[in-house]
Amino acid sequence: MADVNRGNRPLSPHLQVYRPQLTSVTSILTRITGNALIVSALLIAWWFLAAATSPEYFATANGLLTSWFGDLVMTLSVLGLWYHTLAGIRHLIWDNGYMLDLEQAEKLGWIVVIGSAVLTVLTIIIV
Repeated sequence: MADVNRGNRPLSPHLQVYRPQLTSVTSILTRITGNALIVSALLIAWWFLAAATSPEYFATANGLLTSWFGDLVMTLSVLGLWYHTLAGIRHLIWDNGYMLDLEQAEKLGWIVVIGSAVLTVLTIIIV
């Protein structure tokens, strides 16, 4: 017999029941940074195309990318690049069957988060 109360129950209670864990949050952030890096790559490609087109068009693109907004976007792109790289290395470690228990996975998650922040600061200082 059909369940008549089906419409009264939530379809997916996972957001109301479970608290976010570091491993799930870092997984979501990996997807977000991957998509954000696509946008950054398009901005850099636009800058190169503008340089190849004309001095006036390059001045427009360069003005945007060297403004405070462009500096913010490029700095966040460096953070996203380091984060995405370290998260990819973490997944390679997991794919080889290492550090899969919860305590080690948590440590690896913190290494990714803190490491990406440290490497971003070092990149900004050096470059």
